[in-house]
Amino acid sequence: NLKGLSEAKVEKIVEAAQKIELANQFMTGNEMLSKRANVLRITTGSANVDKLLGGGIESMSITEMFGENRTGKTQVCHTLCVTAQLPTDMHGGNGKVCYIDSEGTFRPEKVAKIAERFGLNPEAVLDNIMYARAYTSEHQYELLKVAAAKMVEENFSLLIMDSIMSLFRVDYSGRGELSERQQQLGKMMSRMMKLAEQFNIAVVITNQVMSDPSGGMTFVANPSKPVGGHVLG
Repeated sequence: NLKGLSEAKVEKIVEAAQKIELANQFMTGNEMLSKRANVLRITTGSANVDKLLGGGIESMSITEMFGENRTGKTQVCHTLCVTAQLPTDMHGGNGKVCYIDSEGTFRPEKVAKIAERFGLNPEAVLDNIMYARAYTSEHQYELLKVAAAKMVEENFSLLIMDSIMSLFRVDYSGRGELSERQQQLGKMMSRMMKLAEQFNIAVVITNQVMSDPSGGMTFVANPSKPVGGHVLG
């Protein structure tokens, strides 16, 4: 119950919100095809990596990068902070960047150097990056709400979360809290997916890895897998 709002008023507000979001409407396959025509592919700065990704980092979707420490995940994120601001005819996103940092690894001086490589003004590039440091998994989730409000007002092309799991591993420990952790992680992924589709932005998340005891049975040289289980796919 909300003070000052009757049940009838609340129903009308919900109905109006659903109309704006087209929450209860189906669309034809052709309409979905037209919507998919707006998908952007943001270059990673490497022609070979772009080729592997089918043209670059795709909007309206979530791209996960995982690997051990010092394998270049954050460096790619720094590069994407620049390439996402390039015009679309240069395989950019022509929009601002939202960067949520959970590990304190964002380095603006590196972004400035990358901007120079692409012939852009470093100060202008940095001004177009909306940065926030997250300290708990709950704070991380709340920052997505703030980001959504900003995306309504301004044009964004990329959301980066570096990294997705580090704070969850601190806040939730042991098998006893695993179920709650996965539930909260699922909510965060769902919110990021909605932002990606609603604002036609690319979402990039980095992730840590853990050893896979069963990996040795497959004769893999480095048997490791991303943290987060099936929720992260």
